[in-house]
Amino acid sequence: MFKDKTLLITGGTGSFGHAVMKRFLDTEVKEIRIFSRDEKKQDDMRKLYKNDKLKFYLGDVRDLASVKNAMHGVDYIFHAAALKQVPSCEFFPLEAVKTNVLGTDNVLTAAIEYGVKKVICLSTDKAAYPINAMGISKAMMEKVFVAKSRTVSPDRTLICGTRYGNVMASRGSVIPLFIEQIKSGQPLTITDPNMTRFLMSLEEAVELVVFAFENAQAGDIMVQKAPASTIGDLAQALIELFNADNEIKIIGTRHGEKLYETLLTKEERVVAEDFGGYFRVPADQRDLNYDKYFIEGDQRLVTEVEYNSNNTERLNIKQIKEKLLEIDYVRKELESWSKV
Repeated sequence: MFKDKTLLITGGTGSFGHAVMKRFLDTEVKEIRIFSRDEKKQDDMRKLYKNDKLKFYLGDVRDLASVKNAMHGVDYIFHAAALKQVPSCEFFPLEAVKTNVLGTDNVLTAAIEYGVKKVICLSTDKAAYPINAMGISKAMMEKVFVAKSRTVSPDRTLICGTRYGNVMASRGSVIPLFIEQIKSGQPLTITDPNMTRFLMSLEEAVELVVFAFENAQAGDIMVQKAPASTIGDLAQALIELFNADNEIKIIGTRHGEKLYETLLTKEERVVAEDFGGYFRVPADQRDLNYDKYFIEGDQRLVTEVEYNSNNTERLNIKQIKEKLLEIDYVRKELESWSKV
């Protein structure tokens, strides 16, 4: 499906952008454009892969002109550029708005203008019932792409999105922190041992995007079902994997953190289509004729429950260790640790 096509990845030097690039680099794709504002990481990727299919575009999604500069001849876009550190966004919420909301609008505006066939926007579980600035900005991002999908024929530019939970060992996530603490002999600092989080690998996040690419309709949000674990069990699993004896230190929740995360609100679950391993949340296609909202309702909302990290499949410590061993980063850290 990507044969002789040009793929643009915004935020292409980030954890997800890197993974999706590797997923398609060895296919018959004609060109992969990496769009980001980090020249150092672009240079690192250029030197690492030495592949003529990779083209690098320096720019920022906040700057429409720089986005347009990368857009000519593009067939498909994976929009991964985002500010996603919860504490940083909490202290600088307008910066989150500029990148996550206005930046997304810039990407979609340029995509429509240049006739891009399909755009997949990446969102997060923190956008469902958001309580922090990062989640709120991503929730607004979802509203932007759903609204924008209505303004253009899907035969010209199909706009849709994905929503997924914590990506294990991605930049800024807790697993690299725990491993660093284990190796330096420090206590593992956990916020709340009963806090639950979805566990997904980068590869699973990429496959969700591919699934959305193949199955999503205009305005859809595609959600992948995922298992979860408590933070306490995750820390214990890593301690056992590394055959360490570090203490666990409880430090309390940080700015804007929830006890558990939601991947699908109960309002979305009422209308969602179940694809087995995925949910499809269709866009609300009602128009601005508000009169009928007063006479039409839906009783199912009363009985439906959200899909969250507390009511999904809960992994035990043995299962968490098995999942951790699927991750290249963890295996490499274990290998280097065993040689010490």
